[in-house]
Amino acid sequence: MKHWKLEQLGWDRFDPARVDPALLPLVKAAAMVERNGTDYARYLNQVFHDDPDFRAAADRWAEEEVQHGEALGRWAALADPGWDFAAAFARYKAGYQIPLDATASIRGSRAGELIARCMVETGTSSYYTALAERAEEPLLRQICQQIAADEFRHFKLFYDHLRRYLGRERIGLLRRLRIAASRVGESEDDELAYAWHCGNEAAGTPYAHARCSAAYMAGAMECYRFRHIERGMGMIFKAVGLPPRGRISAGAARLAWRALRWRRGRLARHAARAPG
Repeated sequence: MKHWKLEQLGWDRFDPARVDPALLPLVKAAAMVERNGTDYARYLNQVFHDDPDFRAAADRWAEEEVQHGEALGRWAALADPGWDFAAAFARYKAGYQIPLDATASIRGSRAGELIARCMVETGTSSYYTALAERAEEPLLRQICQQIAADEFRHFKLFYDHLRRYLGRERIGLLRRLRIAASRVGESEDDELAYAWHCGNEAAGTPYAHARCSAAYMAGAMECYRFRHIERGMGMIFKAVGLPPRGRISAGAARLAWRALRWRRGRLARHAARAPG
C-alpha cells in the first residue's frame, strides 16, 4: 500500500517565483528514472521467480517508484508549462532498457542483487534529502521529502530480504564490497545521463554520454553536503556487513566527501572552459 497519494500533495502551494532553474533539469531527469520502476519490478520478479513474498514486495515497491516519477513529472510541468513529460518519458523508454529477459541476477547471486538494490536506495534517499533541503519552492520540497522517506523505507525492505538470503548464500565481505562499489560506479552510466538527455534536450538532438553525464553530475553534486554523504556511508556499511558507525565509516565518509568536492570542482572548471 502506498504511504501517500498524489492528490494529498499541496499542489495549490506551488510558487513559480521560487522555482530554482538549476534544480529543474535534475527533477526532469529524476522523473524519467523513477517512472521506469515497472521495468525494474519485472526484472526482479524474474530473478526471484520462486519467491512470492519478495515478488509481492517488489511490485509494491514499483508502485511507489512510479508514483515518485509522476509527482516529479507533474511538478516539472508546472515549473515549465511547455515541457511534455509523456513525450520525454516515451523517448527515454525507447532509448534506454534494462535486461528484461534476464532469469538470473546480473550481480551473480540473489544476495548480490539485494546488495545492489540497497546501494540504489541509499543513493536516492540521500539525493532526495539533499534536493529537499536545497529547494525553496514549497511543493518541490514536500515531494522530495516524501520520496526521501519512501526510499529510506525501501532500503530497509531490501536489507531485510538481504539478511534472509545471506542465510542461504555465503558472500564474503570482499565480494560484498565489490558489488557495492560496482553499483555505486554505475551512477555514471547511461541510465541517468540518458534521462537528463530526454528530459532536457530537444528531440532530435544527438545523445552524447559524456556531455549529458557531466551536466547531470555537475548539477546533482551541487546539492550535497557532508551530512548527506555521512548518512549514506553508514547505510552502505550496513548493507555490506560493516559497522555503520565508528572510525572506519567516518573516515570513509570524509574521503568520499573530498572526492565529491574534487569532482565537483573539476566539472565546474570543465564547464568554464567549454565554448559558450
